[in-house]
Amino acid sequence: MTKEFQATQYKLESVKTGKQFEDEGWTLDAPGESYPTLIRAIYENKQLEVKDNSLGIYKFSDWLPIRKTLKGSSAPATYKSEGLAKYLGLTNLYITFSGYWPEKGANFRTCSFKETEAYAVSGRLNSTDQVLVVASAGNTARAFARVCSDNNIPLLLSVPEDNLSALWFDEPIKDNVRLIATKSGSDYFDAIHLSNLACALDGFVAEGGAKNVARRDGMGTTVLSAVSEIGQIPDYYFQAVGSGTGAIAAWEANLRFIEDGRYGQNKMKLMVSQNAPFLPIYDAWKADSRAMLPLEDELARKQVEEIDAKVLSNRKPPYPIAGGLFDAMKDAGGDVLVASNEEALEAAQLFLETEGNDIHPAAAVAVATLVKQIQEGKLDKDACIMLNITGGGEERIKREKEVTYLKPSHVFDIDPDMETVKEVLEKLF
Repeated sequence: MTKEFQATQYKLESVKTGKQFEDEGWTLDAPGESYPTLIRAIYENKQLEVKDNSLGIYKFSDWLPIRKTLKGSSAPATYKSEGLAKYLGLTNLYITFSGYWPEKGANFRTCSFKETEAYAVSGRLNSTDQVLVVASAGNTARAFARVCSDNNIPLLLSVPEDNLSALWFDEPIKDNVRLIATKSGSDYFDAIHLSNLACALDGFVAEGGAKNVARRDGMGTTVLSAVSEIGQIPDYYFQAVGSGTGAIAAWEANLRFIEDGRYGQNKMKLMVSQNAPFLPIYDAWKADSRAMLPLEDELARKQVEEIDAKVLSNRKPPYPIAGGLFDAMKDAGGDVLVASNEEALEAAQLFLETEGNDIHPAAAVAVATLVKQIQEGKLDKDACIMLNITGGGEERIKREKEVTYLKPSHVFDIDPDMETVKEVLEKLF
């Protein structure tokens, strides 16, 4: 008989002031503080005790801010690279794979590491009286749709119409999940605006994005997987970023491992990458600016249209906020790197040939920048490197299974009025 899951014990802390407070259930901000800051979960268990693999992502429940576990999750799988490592001449390359690769123990049915967020966030939810609202450029929506459909959690998704091809599923999605879209020519920023209008209505609650400790600590399981498998904190962490939330999560997990005391005291250098020509994080970092640099709406939308890795298209990332990506990179060290569509395509092909699985465009951007760093002689060949493959196995799963697509219940103008949004949503839920 399995013993019933006990809610994880933790407090919340303002990154800016260090003040600690209780989680009121869905706390996203530090109470009474005006300076923009992320809050962080401070876990009672300072040393991570990894549970049984059968628990999926919840084997890392010591460091997840959750009240319950849900069915169907998979933990990221970390393994020592042979093929790609040999090609690049690396002796200590570890790949953390979140996608569909059953032979490696990765069973993400949506093929994206966004499932780690969805299972953690949904495990933090106390009740399902309100509709959870999630804005997404694609992968996050697919992950939340799958998890909420399987576990009967009411969900409203807001996605740009041009990204709807990302909403494929290996089994149909139930009616407790509804999709609305912003019309063709819009981007992720417009989908966020639409979701904010929905959240202003009674009965809808914002998932919170980077401000939600469960989202970040869910993503941080990639690092929990890597460190517990390797036995040490890596020297370098490679990942492509749109918002940078995954890299913030990696940094926070790293700090917890330093406090754990068993895996070393070093901070992984955060080697994060963007897909040219859409480079807002790169531009701000290279200018040594905490503030994001001005980017005109029309130009941003045009650049987003040009990139293959659509999921990397966040115009307002949690970069300037206290505890955000700027602070993470200043503390840990590292750099923001760039790959073109062509370089990412070549890297995806290289990964397929050397490792044996297809990967998403965003993950290919990360691989491309790792390849360039090696070619330019910027990395020690014996350094311990964690390569975070944030999505893969999609081509394979689509070969093996029948897929269906989730259709939007309504497509809105880019700047809809509140009355229209209210009218549409009242009919949906």
